[in-house]
Amino acid sequence: MSRYEIAKEMYAKIGVNTNLAIEKLKNIPVSLHCWQGDDVKGFDTDGPLTGGIQTTGNYPGRARTPDELMADMDKVMSLCPGKKKLNVHACYAIFEDSEFVDRDKLEPKHFQKWVDFAKERNMGIDFNPTFFSHPKVKDGLTLSSPCEDTRKFWIEHGKACIRISQYFAEETGVPCVMNIWTGDGYKDIPADRLGPRMRYKESIEEILSEPYDKNLVKPCVESKVFGIGVEAFTSGSAEFSLTFAATHDGCLPLMDNGHYHPTEMVSDKIPALLCFFPEIALHITRPIRWDSDHVVLFDDETREMAKEIVRCDALERVYMALDYFDASINRISAWTLGFRNWQKALLNALCTPNELLAKLQENNELTELQVMQDEMKTMPFGDVWDEYCRQCGVKCDREWFDEVKLYEKEVLDKR
Repeated sequence: MSRYEIAKEMYAKIGVNTNLAIEKLKNIPVSLHCWQGDDVKGFDTDGPLTGGIQTTGNYPGRARTPDELMADMDKVMSLCPGKKKLNVHACYAIFEDSEFVDRDKLEPKHFQKWVDFAKERNMGIDFNPTFFSHPKVKDGLTLSSPCEDTRKFWIEHGKACIRISQYFAEETGVPCVMNIWTGDGYKDIPADRLGPRMRYKESIEEILSEPYDKNLVKPCVESKVFGIGVEAFTSGSAEFSLTFAATHDGCLPLMDNGHYHPTEMVSDKIPALLCFFPEIALHITRPIRWDSDHVVLFDDETREMAKEIVRCDALERVYMALDYFDASINRISAWTLGFRNWQKALLNALCTPNELLAKLQENNELTELQVMQDEMKTMPFGDVWDEYCRQCGVKCDREWFDEVKLYEKEVLDKR
């Protein structure tokens, strides 16, 4: 009897069908972010990262061109099990020869190569307007700027991204999640908090006035409690973003688990939002004391977020995307490890006897609940995970990193 067969029998004794768990996860899409491969630089500017974005490290092998970035993503996807979507920022527009246009003039044709890439791999595409690393970020502000010309530029950028998102969805046949996040805010205590937030509200409303099919485009607003240079105030706070989404039909709230105070747990927020929103969106990252965007690990909060999605029967209601970037280590490994760990967390949640645990809670059998939850940690989950990897045709744990080292030697070291 194989190790997986033994594990399957052990899980069956607590009411878990591991075969069904594996089959279910195969059909759950997770968005893979393109910006891990080049440290969020994109292709439309040669300047430094600004507007609340920062990477640390300078590990060799950063992707410098669209072809290099796509090749790196192909390598990562060959090492990751499960269904993928592609997640692209507007700054990754691909211009032919000297055809450059600014962000307010972007068109679907500037993303044709991304569409071709996705369609060849049967992937959908998610999209993000890029409200940072640009000269038009004035005094750290975009959509909430008191300068009308600045707001106008970024509103037009947002509208262009709505049109591009519609194009993505029409071409791939998969709804496009379009996320609005800005680093707008102030370093020190502002004299006026209402003004910037009213301008922010009106700007996003104007962006969303651009016609689009609500079945194809899923606009989101993402909050953040603070960031570099905006420690005292952010226009898009949690309260602002949640209320905006709740009061604007078709707009989803997007939670990034690095965008809250360190004592706040997004795993606890997921079921709270699912009480009121038919769909929500999630960025999975790993914050260390702040929104540091470390590589996602198979840690407690990662597992808890996945458990909440599964136990709330919300796998088809939560749009999941990875969002982290580490330039201090091999980027292929960072991408791969994070994606595999989120897949691992989802499979672990699917292999949890959620109905049995909920029944113990309802019956106030809290001692037994605590014991069972803790003893689940030593179940032979690794053998189930290895089987999932084998069925998806990718390397198991302890095997895939050799391919990363070979790719570094043969490809990355030559850049």
